Amino acid sequence: MAQVLIVAEHLGGQLNAATAKTVSAAQALQAESIDVVVLAADPAGIAAQAAQIAGVARVLTVANPANEHALAQVLAPQIAKLASGYSHVFGPSTTFGKDLMPVVAALLGVNQVSDLMAVEGTHTFQRPIYAGNAIITVEAPADQTVVATVRTASWPEAAKGGSASIEAVQADATLPAHTRFVGLAAGKSDRPDLQSAKRVVSGGRGVGSEENFRVIYQLADKLGAAVGASRAAVDAGYVPNELQVGQTGKIIAPELYVAVGISGAIQHLTGIKDAGTIVAINKDADAPIFEIADIGLVGDLFTLLPELEKAVG
Repeated sequence: MAQVLIVAEHLGGQLNAATAKTVSAAQALQAESIDVVVLAADPAGIAAQAAQIAGVARVLTVANPANEHALAQVLAPQIAKLASGYSHVFGPSTTFGKDLMPVVAALLGVNQVSDLMAVEGTHTFQRPIYAGNAIITVEAPADQTVVATVRTASWPEAAKGGSASIEAVQADATLPAHTRFVGLAAGKSDRPDLQSAKRVVSGGRGVGSEENFRVIYQLADKLGAAVGASRAAVDAGYVPNELQVGQTGKIIAPELYVAVGISGAIQHLTGIKDAGTIVAINKDADAPIFEIADIGLVGDLFTLLPELEKAVG
């Protein structure tokens, strides 16, 4: 039977929703036990949140001042030590997980399974390839620990209502001295986080300029949505790259995705294909985005968006 260790993602004392989605993937294994490990300088508050996830048996806490910032080279040796006795070690396929889990896999001497999107057996999984145009089935060696990142856009959040026990543990690993935290540069916003938002409004090259992008922010504020962008908009300097959605940006699965002035390159569609309802606004009726959109509006975005704002109230 599978015994799964899940690495919790958190920031600013808050557990990221990606952790609950990773628990859903572990539940698909019909695991004998699912544990979550929280590595932080003070993990108590985060551990309490993780303990509420249904299906989690234990929450392990590793308190260490070195864990204040999520550095893969610092966290990975500790996770590798804790991995003993577990058949699977999972992390979310977010920026955090993509940075951390390959280091864990290397320390354990195994290959990583990336972007796990479906479970066929304890060691057999499906993952997307070719920008999501094809799905491949991969089988991990049965005699090795399975280290995997979970494609969070493919899994729902596990329910709350759990009451897992919380246990402090020691991870006696030698931490590297060659990697240190210098600083974190991140945009501050009162809007929802793009990776976990239920509603997202994205703008593309068709918006025209950084100044014009204000219409995207205004509609997002009306909808209580996060703001995203296509790579073309990011490359043009309209918005910072942390807003990029797509194969080389963030893979998201909001309940509502509004694509404004986005033509719909395959790399962008890869990032939104699991969205609940896709609304496309573009003046080009032949834009590829309309092929996957649930609702399409053909017209000038600078005319349509103010009308939408009024309709939303």
